[in-house]
Amino acid sequence: MFINLKVIVSTFFMIFLAELGDKTQITTFAFASRSKSSLSVFIGASSALVLTSLIAVLIGEVVGKYVPAKVMKIVAGVIFLIFGGVTLFEALKA
Repeated sequence: MFINLKVIVSTFFMIFLAELGDKTQITTFAFASRSKSSLSVFIGASSALVLTSLIAVLIGEVVGKYVPAKVMKIVAGVIFLIFGGVTLFEALKA
């Protein structure tokens, strides 16, 4: 296990861009707008993101030993398409 700056930077930008305007950010915005302690909201939201990222890394590390990267990318793409389709369906239904 070593630190790879290129991986850190690319991961940061991909996650940062993926999180912009998503439900997590909007929910955090809503909590902060109602809270008298924006620092508490920041700590809670940051902790949740760190924990979910840790879980994803640990699971990804294990799955990556048994499943080829190409298959994981295809499965991830299909999952994103399903989530997008469900979101679009709910928006059109409303």
